[in-house]
Amino acid sequence: MAVSLDKEACYRRLKRLYSVWRRGDDEYSKVDAIVVSVGVDEEIVYAKSTALQTWLFGYELTDTIMVFCEEKIVFMASKKKVEFLKQVANTKGSENANGIPAVTLLVREKNESNKANFDKMIEAIKDSKNGKTIGVFGKDKFPGEFMKSWNDCLNKEGLEKVDMSATVAYTLAVKEDGELNAMKKAAIITSEVFNKFFKERVMEIVDADEKVRHSKLAESVEKAIEEKKYLAGADPSTVEMCYPPIIQSGGNYNLKFSVVSDKNHMHFGAITCAMGIRYKSYCSNIVRTLMVDPPQEMQEKYNFLLQIEEELLKEMKNGAKISDIYQNVMAFVKQDKPELLTKITKNLGFAMGIEFREGSLVINAKNQYRLKKGMMFSINLGFSAMENKEGKTPEEKTYALFIGDTVQINEDGPASVITTVKKKIKNVGIFLKNEDEEEDDEVKDEAEDLLGRGGKANLLTERTRNEMTSEEKRRTHQRELAHQLNEEAKRRLTENRGEQQSQKARKSRDSYKNPSQMPKESDIRDMKIYIDKKYETVILPVFGIATPFHIATIKNISTSVEGDYTYLRINFYCPGSALGRNEGNLFPNPEATFVKEITYRASNLKIPGELQIPATNLQNAFRIIKEVQKRYKTREAEEKEKEGIVKQDSLVINLNRSNPKLKDLYIRPNIAQKRMQGSLEAHVNGFRFTSVRGDKVDILYNNIKHSIFQPCDGEMIIVLHFHLKNAIMFGKRRHTDVQFYTEVGEITTDLGKHQHMHDRDDLYAEQLEREMRHKLKTAFKNFIEKVEALTKEELEFEVPFRDLGFNGAPYRSTCMLQPTSSSLVNVTEWPPFVVTLDEVELVHFERVQFHLKNFDMVIVYKDYSKKVTMINAIPVASLDPIKEWLNSCDLKYTEGVQSLNWSKIMKTIVDDPEGFFEQGGWSFLEPEGDGSEVEEHDSESEMEDETFNPTDDDDEVEDEDSDEDYSSETEESASEESLGSEEESGKDWDELEEEARRADREYQEEEEDTMSRKRKGPVIRISSKKKRRK
Repeated sequence: MAVSLDKEACYRRLKRLYSVWRRGDDEYSKVDAIVVSVGVDEEIVYAKSTALQTWLFGYELTDTIMVFCEEKIVFMASKKKVEFLKQVANTKGSENANGIPAVTLLVREKNESNKANFDKMIEAIKDSKNGKTIGVFGKDKFPGEFMKSWNDCLNKEGLEKVDMSATVAYTLAVKEDGELNAMKKAAIITSEVFNKFFKERVMEIVDADEKVRHSKLAESVEKAIEEKKYLAGADPSTVEMCYPPIIQSGGNYNLKFSVVSDKNHMHFGAITCAMGIRYKSYCSNIVRTLMVDPPQEMQEKYNFLLQIEEELLKEMKNGAKISDIYQNVMAFVKQDKPELLTKITKNLGFAMGIEFREGSLVINAKNQYRLKKGMMFSINLGFSAMENKEGKTPEEKTYALFIGDTVQINEDGPASVITTVKKKIKNVGIFLKNEDEEEDDEVKDEAEDLLGRGGKANLLTERTRNEMTSEEKRRTHQRELAHQLNEEAKRRLTENRGEQQSQKARKSRDSYKNPSQMPKESDIRDMKIYIDKKYETVILPVFGIATPFHIATIKNISTSVEGDYTYLRINFYCPGSALGRNEGNLFPNPEATFVKEITYRASNLKIPGELQIPATNLQNAFRIIKEVQKRYKTREAEEKEKEGIVKQDSLVINLNRSNPKLKDLYIRPNIAQKRMQGSLEAHVNGFRFTSVRGDKVDILYNNIKHSIFQPCDGEMIIVLHFHLKNAIMFGKRRHTDVQFYTEVGEITTDLGKHQHMHDRDDLYAEQLEREMRHKLKTAFKNFIEKVEALTKEELEFEVPFRDLGFNGAPYRSTCMLQPTSSSLVNVTEWPPFVVTLDEVELVHFERVQFHLKNFDMVIVYKDYSKKVTMINAIPVASLDPIKEWLNSCDLKYTEGVQSLNWSKIMKTIVDDPEGFFEQGGWSFLEPEGDGSEVEEHDSESEMEDETFNPTDDDDEVEDEDSDEDYSSETEESASEESLGSEEESGKDWDELEEEARRADREYQEEEEDTMSRKRKGPVIRISSKKKRRK
């Protein structure tokens, strides 16, 4: 079989089963062996036998017999199932290695009577203790010839049978951490389906006054679990209904989980809904009553039902006897409302796990079992056959109230509810208003306009008349986040005040520690350039003295031939040369005297009697210095890559062949020049990738910050991506992002190939690609599930939410960026893009303007020394969805129309963080208010007053004219205001022409007055601040 088995969990649970048996609690003391046989019956959903198999192995094994003896465990099954069970088989010599007896496997023969195998199992039973009494699950009756022959064999031996159902159920009722997590996940999914689908659907039905049958509504709930948006990120293949949803209304109520939804139309009164969802075989349950226009008496009864549930939760403590819990709750009801004792449900809940309802752990007056930490219960309370005195029709006269939750028993204190659906009146009440009443309301309800109006009434559940729009809610939340942001940043800076970053000085390279290490070569004595490769030093003659220079001090060298001479120029590093930023701090003693460059000249003419020309020394020196410099720089680059590398723990290899494994994967970044395939295998504390040529890359679980699974939906590759806390080295480079992928289709297309829409080969290829995609998705999901089980959910893979994705360019090309539960990622392109949301301080949107199609997004980190991340060219249509997502993640965002110089901004903040927050912190990014326009208008009017100085002769005329103009303007404005219109009406053409003629006439009169004044002589001008007439 392709499936694997969690050996550790299986051994742990077998050990627990045997320890309880050896202790002799309850029926365990009466039996000599336990026999569990499972046949094939598709009608049986829940059975103790299959539950025990799922608990031990994680799967149901049909046509399988399990015999648990004192010193031996015998499994009999088909050949394939035996192969699967071999993973837990052990030999007699190692029977105590895991604290359980030796496991014997028998292969069932299909066409024979299996008498030999039956005899071996009967012999094992008789050898166990007294060999007379066997424990069985009395209610489990499986059909089939195989089961019949086995039961006949047991009856023939005359073995006494004892029903172990209740005793084993009590053992299984205490859940391990992994089981509790699965049930909590199931409860989350149940709550999501109820809130986001069922409740919303009922509100739509009531608002639109639709006629919908209970059975149809129940079917739609079952279909909803196939949609990922309701599954809280869970794989749909691991989710199923515990039972068909039960929806009841209109006076016909039966508060049990064995009934089915009838075909009556939903009545707008008390609507009860019960639904349970399984996740990885573990159940959860929820019950709620939605009430449409409930009368006051119904509301009071419902509130009392909530009080009873609170009392029940207080009583459900570790060690409490179940019968005492029931009696105490009934006493509470009798004390407050004794008339409801006959109306309340017969029992108050039951234990739940792999089986939906554990019959031996029901909360009633007779149950003597005690609660234990880690048990999970479905508590269910209700009042049936209640009378509504205000009801007029038969459907309205009778109603029922029913509530229920999945709860966990804690070590201390009351039980905790893990189904998070709210159940107060304001959350489950659907209140209707008639349209006649609505006309009297002064404020319009925007929510109702969005929902539409039913002919009968309008829906007003959980909505107020002053409800804010989503944008207003976002703004309110963002204002709260802005205050929190500045406060938290101040606190963080206060804590880190004492820490100072020391700038790294350039490494001082000493060529020789003492003169004795200097080489004694003849070239040095002859005042030639000599290169000491051992100590990576160039010895240069300077003023007749051999002077050593380490290769690290040489910036570059060049050689040239001019006429009869060869020149060798050597440039050295010194303060002021182009070393990048903060160059002065790179030298231990920047105030010293430095040699910037040295140039040597040698003749190209051969001297008589010499074997070589003098320039040969310079040519050889140039070549050797280049080689040594290259080797030194390569080594330095490797050392720089290794800087900051945290030493990892060693990988603990699991030699078991059943380790989770994926084959035929490529790794990015590549180990060598060409990409190579290999396999990824999960071990005890990490993954190991082994390439086909034997290269190994180890990734430890505790070094993984984000593990991301990118399915192949809409992509050409399927990816497992690991974003690491600390970088690892392979391929002579350090990497913080490593991914393993495989291609699911042809990334390149042959354009020369003749293609036709209905070409059989193309259709067949498409079908093969679909099948391959499905096969790869299944293989990757199985691998992920096994790894999560192996790490006990400590390593959890995140799947990007494609629906929330948006396009942007974090690097050179545009790609699809998708959020996960804790990050924003793109792992299909290389280099990958991963931003951890917990490290983000705020997000700023730049170039947000109406006439632009794109905007930019800047991510500022809590570590202000870290460079901000810029995502360019995001379509403006994605702005609102991104804001909604950031708001839901409690991340502060701002927006502006300009692009800012973030390197200068961050440097200013880092240099003086306290001053930055004293001046308002990040509030400078917020959009400005509307006061600027008023100030601008005032300044303009002042400028006009100061610049205009009319003449004395014009004073009287202008006074009169201005008074007339002012009065006419005020009259016109008053008449316009009296109209009460919010919008200004434009003037028609006749009015505009009349105004133009009047302006021309006034201009001519002014010209004539001016000419007459010039003829009369000069005029004395008096400064005045009267307003210019327009």
